[in-house]
Amino acid sequence: MEQAEAALEAKEQAKKASFEYTGKLAAETNKVSGIALQFTEPPEARQPSVRWRLYVFKDGAPLEDPLFIHRQSCYLFGRERKVADIPIDHPSCSKQHAVIQYRLIEKEPQRYYELFEKDTLKFGNSR
Repeated sequence: MEQAEAALEAKEQAKKASFEYTGKLAAETNKVSGIALQFTEPPEARQPSVRWRLYVFKDGAPLEDPLFIHRQSCYLFGRERKVADIPIDHPSCSKQHAVIQYRLIEKEPQRYYELFEKDTLKFGNSR
């Protein structure tokens, strides 16, 4: 008899709505063209006030015109052309390889590295 009461009570609790955070909504909103993004913008993400440009080089020579990277708060680099803002075609790079993220906070000891003018970025084994 006690087992039946416990089972009935468990069934009633399962019917009650749970308003706890599951992360499913965030997972659905973090997709582009049906592809789940590995990166989520932090709450302190902002569009930069400085007009930044990124110059692309291959074997030491300029490859094309500079990329104007001040128009959005982040830029995704990678081989997956459906989601990458700046495609990388080198096979040593992953589909979603790196992100440049503009943030309001000046310093924070996480996985962010501050970039400065004239810094050089190299992705994978590309030259």
